[in-house]
Amino acid sequence: MFYGAVVWDPWLIVAQIVCLQCLYYLTLGVFLSFLVGTRVSRMSLIYFFDFATVTTSTVTGWCVTISFLLSSIAGAGYMLYLVERAKKCLDFSATLYIIHLFICIMYGGWPSSITWWVVNVTGVAVMALLGEYLCIRRELREIPITRYQSNV
Repeated sequence: MFYGAVVWDPWLIVAQIVCLQCLYYLTLGVFLSFLVGTRVSRMSLIYFFDFATVTTSTVTGWCVTISFLLSSIAGAGYMLYLVERAKKCLDFSATLYIIHLFICIMYGGWPSSITWWVVNVTGVAVMALLGEYLCIRRELREIPITRYQSNV
């Protein structure tokens, strides 16, 4: 994609948001199944969307917290391939977590846990900053130019 030719394509933006959200929840599910699934008798959506499970008072709560933070790191890697632009990383990571907030409100009410807010604000910051860093590194790579010799 050429960066100079900027065309506003809302369907591309919506597709990128949907893909990023799905990959985030898929990754969160994998981390939760490994870290929390071994500790509880039955996994459910409560670990994804209920703010009461994000706590530092139990070992299971710590595992949920670590799963959310590891998913934000993976989300930064997904943005490297889905978004590809450093200046868009904050927008996409904030959108992901705002959608997550709305889903959590519909599932279990307004998150009243300070731990939940700290974990999710940290997740936004990690995803945005690490995504920007990775995208900037890719944007600043040298473009390989091969030299051809002419046989004239």
